[in-house]
Amino acid sequence: MPLSEHEQKLLEQLEKQLHEDDPKFANSMGSDPGRSWSTRHVVIGVLCALAGIFLLLVGVTLQNIFVGVLGFVVMGAGVYFATMRSSAPGKSGSGGRPGKPGKARSSFMSSLEERWDERRRGDS
Repeated sequence: MPLSEHEQKLLEQLEKQLHEDDPKFANSMGSDPGRSWSTRHVVIGVLCALAGIFLLLVGVTLQNIFVGVLGFVVMGAGVYFATMRSSAPGKSGSGGRPGKPGKARSSFMSSLEERWDERRRGDS
């Protein structure tokens, strides 16, 4: 059921306000056009998951723990690989942040610390 014009305008206003209030959150919640599902990844991942299930069943049948655990690991790796999204060609491999090459995973924590400091300064 399509939205009415009034509802579409309200939705656009809400989206605009969200982008103005918290652009990082809005970008993280939106669909990322630079990331897409790869059919190749899905097919290979499903095949690996099926092979892992087969190994798991063989391990249970033979009562061999090593084969069962190996099957479980292969199955998990296949599911992970199938659900992994690939970058669009031509994009930089640095997570789309060309201006911050030296940043590590701690950028999330540093942004949280910055927000906390801003809130503390605002309360004083």
